[in-house]
Amino acid sequence: MAASGARQPAIIEAPSVLGLRPSGVQDLPAALLGAGLPRRLGAVRAGRVDPPAYDPARDAGTGVLNPYALARYSAALADTVGDVLDSGRFPVVLGGDCTILLGNLLALRRRGRPGLLFLDGHTDFYQPSAEPAGEAASMELALATGRGPRVLTDLEGRGPLLRDEDVVALGFRDAEESAAAGMQPLPPALHAIDLDGVRAAGAAAAARRAVDLLTGGGSDGYWVHLDADVLDDAVMPAVDYRLPGGLGLPELETILRTALADERARGLDVTIFNPRLDPDGRAAARLTDCLARGLAPVTGHR
Repeated sequence: MAASGARQPAIIEAPSVLGLRPSGVQDLPAALLGAGLPRRLGAVRAGRVDPPAYDPARDAGTGVLNPYALARYSAALADTVGDVLDSGRFPVVLGGDCTILLGNLLALRRRGRPGLLFLDGHTDFYQPSAEPAGEAASMELALATGRGPRVLTDLEGRGPLLRDEDVVALGFRDAEESAAAGMQPLPPALHAIDLDGVRAAGAAAAARRAVDLLTGGGSDGYWVHLDADVLDDAVMPAVDYRLPGGLGLPELETILRTALADERARGLDVTIFNPRLDPDGRAAARLTDCLARGLAPVTGHR
């Protein structure tokens, strides 16, 4: 593993709910900023990318909510993330729903061949016909690997953003639910380590395996996507689609520290935490503390 030197984090606010609905996840950046994340990380503020207006009508041609607005937003977010990358800083992008991943990956795709560590309680590999509301936040991993409507799978003619073999999905626990809903299966070349697999190996070993897979091929570094619902529902109930179980805070901290200790980690996003479901702020404080500890290899803090 190539050791990571300290890189100053740069926080980008990306409060988009174009792939979901205005449920409250758009308030994630304000909640984590208010909980002291910039101070804990020693981060600079690198801007805010506001989304186009939300349209609740499902697009008839694609079966997806806001597909064209999502494509425009992804390009705008990629511009801001790219500026941070080019400055030598480490982008920390605060969503928003999971579709902000497309803009983050587009920034890397403009610069080469990205990999992805996908930390999510769900695999988000739905096709539009199986997603009841047309929410692209249930499809972003499928879209990023080229499965879905072209307006979202071939951004700037650079699609797919990811090759299957350059992805590790880690910690998910929705296999039974997604199969029952008719989600398309994960492709065989995509590396999948579910929650049971993480527990069998241990968080540190599972994360090391993920990094080995992401750095052993031809990718030019990897992004880390964190959906708050990968955490145990008992400690992170402030998410829109809850599932029993999940990673404990120490497990997620270990995974982040291991993944971000490698210099080929290019950036991190945080999605789906919903402050409206956290009236006393405890979940925000827990998440902020976990992120500060997990990002220690980047910041150089203990």
